Formats: sequence, structure tokens, C-alpha cells
Amino acid sequence: MPGERKPMRYGHSEGHTDVCFDDAGKYIVTCGSDGDVRIWESLDDDDPKSINVGEKVYSLALKNGKLVTAASNNTVQIHTFPEGDPDGILTRFTTNATHITYNRSGSRVAAGSSDFMVKVVEMYDSSQQKTLRGHTAPILSVTFDPKDEFLASASCDGSVAVWKIEEQTQVTSWPLLQKSNDVINAKSLCRLAWQPKAAKLLAIPVETTVQLYQRDSWAQVGTLSDDLGTQAINVVAWSPCGKFLAAGSIGGLLTVWDVESKLCVERQTHEKGYTVCGLAWHPLGGQIAYTDTEGCLGVLDGLSSSSSSSSTTAPASYNDLFDDDDDRPMDEGISEGTCSPAKNPGDEDDDDDLIPATGRARNRSAFLDDENSLDTGSLKQGLDKFVDDDDSAIVPPAAAAAPLWPVYDGPMPTPPQKAFQPGSTPAHLMHRFMMWNSVGIVRGYNDDQDNAIDVEFHDTAVHHAMHLTNSLGHTVADLSQEAVLLACPGTDELASKLQCLHFSSWDTNKEWMVDLPKGEDVQALCLGQGWAAAATSALILRLFSIGGVQRELFSLPGPVVCIAGHGEQLLVVYHRGTGFDGEQALGVQLLQFGQKRRQVIHGEPLPLSRKSHLSWLGFTAEGTPCFIDSEGVVRLLNRSLGNMWTPVCNTRDNCKGKSDHYWMVGVHENPQQLRCIPCKGSRYPPTLPRPAVAVLPFKLPLCQTTTEKGQMEEQYWRSVLLHNHYGFLSSSGYEIDEEGQSQAQKEQQELLMKMFALSCKLEREFRSVELAELMTQNVVTLAIRYASRSRRMALAQRLSDLALEKANQLQGEEPQEEEEEEPLQYTRRNTGSGLGRSGSAGGQNRVTNVLDSMMLSSKKPTALLSSSGSTGKLNKTPFLKPLAPRPKTKVQHNSVYVRHKSGFQLWLEDNRRIILADNPDLEETDVIKEAIGRFRTLSADDRLVRHLTHLVSHSKSDEASLSHKKDPLFPCDKAEMPL
Repeated sequence: MPGERKPMRYGHSEGHTDVCFDDAGKYIVTCGSDGDVRIWESLDDDDPKSINVGEKVYSLALKNGKLVTAASNNTVQIHTFPEGDPDGILTRFTTNATHITYNRSGSRVAAGSSDFMVKVVEMYDSSQQKTLRGHTAPILSVTFDPKDEFLASASCDGSVAVWKIEEQTQVTSWPLLQKSNDVINAKSLCRLAWQPKAAKLLAIPVETTVQLYQRDSWAQVGTLSDDLGTQAINVVAWSPCGKFLAAGSIGGLLTVWDVESKLCVERQTHEKGYTVCGLAWHPLGGQIAYTDTEGCLGVLDGLSSSSSSSSTTAPASYNDLFDDDDDRPMDEGISEGTCSPAKNPGDEDDDDDLIPATGRARNRSAFLDDENSLDTGSLKQGLDKFVDDDDSAIVPPAAAAAPLWPVYDGPMPTPPQKAFQPGSTPAHLMHRFMMWNSVGIVRGYNDDQDNAIDVEFHDTAVHHAMHLTNSLGHTVADLSQEAVLLACPGTDELASKLQCLHFSSWDTNKEWMVDLPKGEDVQALCLGQGWAAAATSALILRLFSIGGVQRELFSLPGPVVCIAGHGEQLLVVYHRGTGFDGEQALGVQLLQFGQKRRQVIHGEPLPLSRKSHLSWLGFTAEGTPCFIDSEGVVRLLNRSLGNMWTPVCNTRDNCKGKSDHYWMVGVHENPQQLRCIPCKGSRYPPTLPRPAVAVLPFKLPLCQTTTEKGQMEEQYWRSVLLHNHYGFLSSSGYEIDEEGQSQAQKEQQELLMKMFALSCKLEREFRSVELAELMTQNVVTLAIRYASRSRRMALAQRLSDLALEKANQLQGEEPQEEEEEEPLQYTRRNTGSGLGRSGSAGGQNRVTNVLDSMMLSSKKPTALLSSSGSTGKLNKTPFLKPLAPRPKTKVQHNSVYVRHKSGFQLWLEDNRRIILADNPDLEETDVIKEAIGRFRTLSADDRLVRHLTHLVSHSKSDEASLSHKKDPLFPCDKAEMPL
């Protein structure tokens, strides 16, 4: 009986919990110490309905649309189901009730209490009560005989008793349990369970075993045990067919036995080892729900066995497949003596949940045999005396007849994802976020007191908060620096409407509204800079100006999923086809407005994680498209790699529990931040109290990021990816932060130099050359010096060749006219723009003079210029010799002499403040002594790299100070590159 244990969900606060299914198995109902009853459509339900029934709830039972609960106010209450409306008090005790249960028909409720009494109350008339007295301690559990003749109860006095209900007398009693003075001190809850249908066996958990007692004779006829069970069993539950018994223990062990063979057919362990205190079997037998003492809900799914598969035969005729009784329940016609596996109707991730158009569950015939399957027909061991000779008797499964027509058993289609608005919570919530983005928050309220929309801005300088009456029933919204855009679905009488509040308008009429054609509803909308867009159910995307002028419209290739806007960009995601096996087939389009209107992405597939769906779509604050799927993977558009999508973060790595999620609010590339709201046990945050925003870091999923090499590689490529927006913004005509761009380029070159030094230490010279190819020419010069002083002459020679190639490339990019204006600049030392791009408006920062410093002599400086020409290629490549350490000399810069400082002097300048901060009372002489001591602790490689870094950095600072210009990449007041 192989089963699947799904991740648990947080449902209640810490303490005792209980669980049950409704009659049809559509809902899972739980209660806990927080006084709430929660109604779950499935384990994946992110917004279960909650009903508060008291301070604490100890037990619950559900049948025939009536939910009864044992609350801490000493009462047993009735609520309607699933509405949750109070429907009176069934009975009262002098202390709190500890356990309640229905009989098979739902006409009676039995309740045990801490006042030692058991009451049996008629549902149709609560005044008709029978009280069973005889226990001398609080009641642990009660259970009805399926034939409604007997009732069994367990008590803290250590006994398990059987009562004759009508006569209110005790039939028998067994001293099986350890005594205690209260339920909370009991070693086990001892939840009794009577075999359904046949009613022949009473299951009693005793220590680590389950003892089976026969009805009428009240003799023990069997014991179920598991060698792996080391702690006491808390609860037991029979399968609906009466063939299997499930048990949950204090140590979190879940066990299922085949009662006939007494063999364990399923064994699962709680993911955290917490005590299982609630257990319920799905009415169709394929699923077990359980709860623990930490308030969590779990599901054991996919339970099946060859012994539980019903035989399938072909219909007598083809017409029998389509009879007139298509509306009958799915479980009708299933033999009462067999357990047919069933999935929870809310689980959409499994193919077995799909239902054909006829309305009946798809028949997959018998369950596949494996090494865990049991042939119960061959394992009969004389248990026939425990069952009646009626339809509940166990018989060997019949061989399945071969079908008379072909049966499709391939991949099943995935239900398409519905359209949604990024940054919003589900529309069925009474209090919800209609939009949360970097501009503000739009909240919607739809309850008995109010139906309104509140708009709040993060920056009140943009606009003051607004309160709008939602008389039209708007369901989707977007918010920008200019306007609020709202839309409502159409009805039989009214058309779907698009409403815009243009609060940034300079005139007095700040609102406009558009009615869509009949039968066409707005499904998604967004705002950009000066425009608005709405995608409709007619597969049309309509554009409007921010003032209400209708602009272009075009057809979408498929049903829209969501859209997003930023500046002059519009991002559209739609269904490009039908997905299979849990996959969504989504396509994406990226449109660029403005003067040059074009389509950047032409409907390429949107890459999602396996068996996931789209959760959020939008742009970073810098204008780069971004999205996140239901598995928590964040992907960013890499414009420099042909508009490919690159994963930059997995929010699941930051979640503490499997049921926790992060709800996306915004993405920023500078600083590198993912702004999310942590949701414990849910996918969406509540509106009240206002949730706090958490900041998550970016992290590319590179290999071996625990090593120094992997960390630097991840930092470098993350920096390259997240600073691509500078080039896009510049090409689009936007002003960019040149200082930030220069700093980013400098950081990238520093990382490359660090990786280069690491590769040299590891004797990876080929890898070092590969890294040098990514460097700028000035940093290649630094790498040449590092290789030379490290006595790696072959590496230095290859780097010299590489530097020459880079110099030729730069010469080819420069206009020939500018080269002829200042030919003498190539004889000077390199004073270019450092690690950033070379060249400036005045043409003074050319960088090919780095070759002069690598040549044996500087004779014929103009020959290099003439040989390069306008094509940037040399007729004869000069032989380059690795540099030896240069003597300390005065270097001429435009007739001004500057003396280069030693490595220690440069190090002292950068670290003087740190030394003085640690020792504020030191004199100048003492500061130098302390600095000498610290400098000597540096390794030789660190001194060399720092010194070479300063050679490049301070040479640029010298020229910048002479020309009265601060170099953007190596400002004179900046510290050296940290290595």
C-alpha cells in the first residue's frame, strides 16, 4: 500500500488538535487550542475558512451538514456546515467535554467529559439524553457500535468499558490502560474505533499495540503491532471498508495494517516527529488526514493495495457507458467490501484527480502490483469468524476483464491557470490586497459593513490616501505615480467597466470610465508612463492614454494570464497551448513603446519550474522584466544574452517550513534586493495586521558556491547581470547614474583580479588567461605584472599578447581624425580611465600606451601608431617581454613630476583612520610603528596584489588631479581594491 506523505500545513496554535472529513470527502475540518475550526478544501488551500467557537476546542464531529464541537466553555455546540453559523447548544457538562462522536446515521452524538460522565444525545431533540455513569476518572474517548446497540468508552481510570445504550448499563470492562488524574496527563488519548459495516471488531490502542476485541463475546481475538513502533499509540481509525486500520503514535509514527493478514502495509513517519493526536480516513478510502500537537495538518495520500482494488468488467454494450444516471455520486456502485482509493477533490497536482466530461471519476482499473502489495486472498488465516456472511466479507479479487475498446493512458492535460493580477491576493477574500507595488497599496473590503477600496501611497508626497466606494464591484486594480486603474466584470445587465482616477492631472476632471463591448470582461490590466492597458476575455489587449484616449488594440495569441507595465514597456503572459502532466504552457511578449515601437520578445515560451505555475510578474525598479513561479524561483531577463531568462533567487531556500512562502512585492537591482512578505503556512498575507516586508538577497544557482572560487564567480556574474540595465536605460534615452555604473564596473574588475590571483595560486594558468579575457586593458596590465613577479613568464607572455589585441581593438574603435590630432600621447605612461571604458570627450584617456611600458625600450614611439593605422592591426607584432619590478623614478606628466609612493605608504594612507580609531591616543611615530607591525602580518601575495593595484589606481589619480577632473572609476580619495 504505497502512499505519499505530503508536506504539512500550519493550521492552529500549539496544542491539542482534531480532524475529520465531511460526508462527501470534499472538505477537511480541523480544530485546535486557538478556539478555531478551519475548513480546508484541500491541503493546498491557502485560505481555509475559519470559525471561532470558543477559547479552546477539544474535539469535533461532522455529519449531515451539522458540525458539533466540544469547547472549553463546558458545552457541546452545533454549527451549520459549511456556513459555520451557530445552531444551538446540544448539551452541557460541569467541566469541559473531552471527546465527541456521531453514530453511523448521524442521529445521535456521544460525548465524554472530565466530570467522569458519558452522554448520548439525540440530534433532533437534545432533551432526549442518556447518561452513562461508572467511570471514576475523566473520559478519554467514546465510539458508537455501527449497529447503534453498544457504546465503548476509555477513561483515565485505566479501563475501557462497553455500554448497552438503551439500558444505560455497563456490559463489560477491561483494565488495559495506565491510570492518570486528567486527560493532559494521560500516556495516550486511547481513541477507540469500531469496525464499520460488519461491526465485529473493537480496536483499542494499548501501549505500542492495537488489541482487537470481538463483538458479543468481548474476547480478544487479535493484536496488531509494528516492530518499529517504540512509543504508545494515540489514535486509531478504520478504513471505510473495514479491512484496514490506521494508527498514529506519540512519536509521530503512522501505521496501516491489513486486519485480515495482520501485516503492516503502510508506514510513514511525521516529518518532525511530533505526536499525532488526530486521525481521519477519507470516506472513499484513498487518503488519511492527521494532525499533531503543534497545530499542523498533514495528509497521507495515494493509499492503495491489490487487495483493495475492485474488479472491473466491461459493460454489456457501448450504450451502457452513457446511461441516464450521470448525476449519481462518484462512489456509488463501489462494492462495500472494497476500499477504492480516492484523492481529495482539491488536489489538482495529480493526474488521478482529473474527471472526464461525463462527470465520473476516471477508472484506472486495478492498482499496480509491487513488492509491497499483498494478495489477501492467499493470506486468509481463519478470520472468517470475525466477519458476517454478507456483502462485507473479503473475497479474492477477480481478474480484470480486458477492455473492449482502446483506453488512453498517456499524459493528461493540465488545467490552465486562471488570469490573475500580480501583487494581489485572491478575489474571493472579504479583505484583500488588490495591489501592492513600489508605489503604494490598494486594499479591497467586501463585508456586511462596507464595500470599499482604500488607496495608500508609500510616499505621501505623490498623493494623499484615498477611500473609494466600490459600488461597481471592482475586482482588479493597478497603481502608478500618475493614476489608479480599476476594473469590474460584466453582468447580465451591466457591461464590464474600466475606471481610471488620474490624480496627477492638472485639470479638474480627474476621472474617466470606459464600458467594454457586451460579453467582454477585463481580466488583467496595468499602468505605464502615460498609458494604460487592459487584456480582456475576447483575447484583445486594449491600450488607452492616461487621459482616456483609446489607442491601439491587438489580438492576443491565447487567453491572458497577467500583464505588467513599466515606463514604455508592456509585458504580456498568455496561454500558448495546453500543458500536460502538471506543466503550464505559457508564452510571453515584451513590447516597447515610445518613438521606436517594437516587439522585443515575440511570444517565446515562458520558462517555469517543473509542475509549477506563474505567481508574480512585473519589472524591477530599473525596468528589467522579472517573474516568480509557485516553486519560489525568481527569474530576470538577461538582455545581454539574447533576452534569455536567468534564475537569480529561490525564495524557498529562505523559508523555514515547507508550508511557508514569500509573497513578492518588488524587485530592485541597485541595491540588489527582493522585497517580499513572509507568509507562515500560507501563500498570501492577511490585510490585518499590516504585514512586514522582508528583504531577500539575490543568489545565482552556480555550482560549488561554498568554495572561494564559486563565491567569486557568483558575485561577478550576478554583478554583470544586475547592471545590464545601465546599457538599456542609456540606449532608451534615460539619464543614468554614471558614478554607480563606474563603481559596478570597478567591482567586477576587482573580482576578476581576485579570481586571477586564485587561479595562479592553484597553478591554473589557462584559466587565468580566460579570466584575463574578461578584464579591461588596464587590469590586464596589472595581471601581467602579477604574473611576472610570480615568476610565471609563459603566462605573462600570453597576457602581453592579449593586452596587445585589446589595444588594437581600442585603436580600431577610435576615429582616425582624433588619432592624428594627438599622436604624442602614445609615448606617455598609461593614465587612462582605469577599469572602466577608455576614452573621453577630449581624447586624453587613450590606453594603448600600456604597450610602451611592456617594451624593452621606448624608441620610435610613432612607429606603433603608424603601423596600427585605421584598421587597428599591426603589420609586425613586436616581441613583448615580461616586466621586471620598476625602480622608483620620477615620471613626467605634462612637465610635472610626481613621485610614486611605496606600497607601505599607500597602505598606511588607506588604513590610518582604522589604526587611529582603534588607538586614538597614539602619536604619529607610534602610528607608523603600529602600521609597520600590521603591514608585516600581510602575506607576500597580498602585498604584491595591493601594490600593483595602487600602481594602476594612483597613476590615474595623479593625472586626474593634474587635469582637475575626478576619474569616475579611480577617484583620488577612494581606497585601493580590497583583495
